[in-house]
Amino acid sequence: MTVELDAAVEEDRRVRPIVLTVLSVVVAGSAVDLYLDKPADWFTPHVLIELALMFTSAAAAVFLWRAWRRTAHALVASERSRTAAEVDRRAWQSRAEQALRGMAYAIDQQFDAWKLTPAEREVALMLLKGHGHKQIAFGTGRSESTVRQHAVSVYGKSGQGGRAELAAFFLEGLMLPAA
Repeated sequence: MTVELDAAVEEDRRVRPIVLTVLSVVVAGSAVDLYLDKPADWFTPHVLIELALMFTSAAAAVFLWRAWRRTAHALVASERSRTAAEVDRRAWQSRAEQALRGMAYAIDQQFDAWKLTPAEREVALMLLKGHGHKQIAFGTGRSESTVRQHAVSVYGKSGQGGRAELAAFFLEGLMLPAA
């Protein structure tokens, strides 16, 4: 789990008993008050308000307890799903590592053929990874206009019309193996 989620779960665990205790005290206090009052008539405003307070507090306690329980189960299921996805991602990464190294080498060779500068190479690679100009600017410490200039230069040197054509240049021949 993330640090923020861990903190929220921990805070929720501390708040739950407090809320349930307050609601239980309201129910018990109302019951004791009714017992001590020993009302002759159960249809007075005071008695009806006490009963409504008791039942509302008890219902709220049950509702919250059930909601917390459902949330806890959903959180466990979500964590299991996230863990399974992470295991799957790592397994794929491990299987694809050799192919990715070969692809990286091939991309680097093509960048050499196009005579890209180190800055242009960095921008081109980030464009291939799907980053936008603002993201690249932030990640490289350059201005967005400088990143745009590098991108235009990459497109010009490569003969590609834009980001999609640049990506297609490297992925065009990629075929999935026959089933």
